[in-house]
Amino acid sequence: MIDLKKILDDFISYIVIEKGLAKNTALAYRADLDKFSDFCTEKNIPADQFKHHDITDFLWEMKVKGLKPRSIYRIMESLRQFYKFLNAEDIIENNPTTYLATPKIPENLPGMLSFDEVTLLLNSVSGVDEMHVRNRAMLELLYATGLRVSELISLKFSNININERFLRVIGKGSKERLIPFGKKSGDFLKIYLNKRKPKISEEDAFFITRLGKKISRVEFWRQLKNIAKNAGISKNITPHTLRHSFASHLLSGGADIRFVQEMLGHSSISTTQIYTHLDKDRIKQQHKKFHPRG
Repeated sequence: MIDLKKILDDFISYIVIEKGLAKNTALAYRADLDKFSDFCTEKNIPADQFKHHDITDFLWEMKVKGLKPRSIYRIMESLRQFYKFLNAEDIIENNPTTYLATPKIPENLPGMLSFDEVTLLLNSVSGVDEMHVRNRAMLELLYATGLRVSELISLKFSNININERFLRVIGKGSKERLIPFGKKSGDFLKIYLNKRKPKISEEDAFFITRLGKKISRVEFWRQLKNIAKNAGISKNITPHTLRHSFASHLLSGGADIRFVQEMLGHSSISTTQIYTHLDKDRIKQQHKKFHPRG
């Protein structure tokens, strides 16, 4: 019989150190597998002796407790990776997750803005004081690069090359990527830099508050909500809305999906493909234009 707690600790160390998964992802895996551990204790079945029907019993219990299909799918993925690990470590011979049926998950297309709405949002930030200039520079850069908000607020001077117009970003799983940005966003970064309090070192946060501290997610979210309201945009806008808009606008303009995948920092192209569903009008136009019976 295996020591499940120790094995789970070993597994989490493995996915962080060897697979390079982000800390938050590892915590999500652990939370899922702790539920599984509780089920093992409740049923008095060691994890290394689980059969396919024991796994489905566990997943059914999660459904009965009210977990949504997306949460159950995530638990299934956690179990699959855990049992693959047990296989690789020669702790088990047969993997009980091999033939699990994936639940149908409703497709939640990300919210986005049209190009005109993005233009309206950006142009509504027109003040000349340091905070207005900072907000405009942050929004311009967010739309120009598709950064996650956590990546945006964590930028340091050493991450930004304004003259060459590219960023060096450490994303999920500590993976580094280089992202170019355009002249317009570069110009707003220069304007902000001239307004910003003097930097101390290359490791200083680039975007700061009035008190000289790194801006937080909550503060930037609050600023964005106010900007959208003042611009007369009624949609529910979050920092991710500009990331979604960036991806969708690139693809609708004809950009290669693998280029967009690289820019967004997606590990799988299937994650990027959701944006191809957003531009149905363009798809219809292309079909009508090129199909011989269009």
